[in-house]
Amino acid sequence: MTVADEAITTHRVRQPIAGALVGAAVFVALDQLTKWWALNALDDGHTIHIVWTLRLSLAFNEGMAFSQGTGLGRVIALVAAIVVVALVRSLRTNVDQRARIATVLVIGGALGNVVDRVFRGSSWLDGAVVDFIDLQWWPVFNLADMGIVCGAILLAYTVVRPSRAPEYPRG
Repeated sequence: MTVADEAITTHRVRQPIAGALVGAAVFVALDQLTKWWALNALDDGHTIHIVWTLRLSLAFNEGMAFSQGTGLGRVIALVAAIVVVALVRSLRTNVDQRARIATVLVIGGALGNVVDRVFRGSSWLDGAVVDFIDLQWWPVFNLADMGIVCGAILLAYTVVRPSRAPEYPRG
């Protein structure tokens, strides 16, 4: 491979990673915006009924999924940060567009909840995650949680059902 070919390949890799990181940052911003809204609109115990069992009501989660691991916020945040670094690194070699989108959703969701742990507590990584989407038959969650779950499901799907895009020989 010539120096020019290597430069082109490096540019092709960096550009999608940068785009993915911008996508994750936009997702984090949307997550934080919705949490800010929930904190302001629902802070007095107010509940907004949407349809059927869907309502918006404010809750705080000091643990992880289903409120498991309460009190382990620092550990959860550090594990999430390690996972985010691994996922960002995986973007360098991942060419499947569905897997890249799934990875962006998981990165954005994980970072959205880590931001809560960093900035919504009295000490470092001691904050609780803001949840507000309440189905009344499922634990209360937020946009970041949706990104993590939907991204993980899509990522698993891409492993089970790989892309059938034609591969062209590199010359």
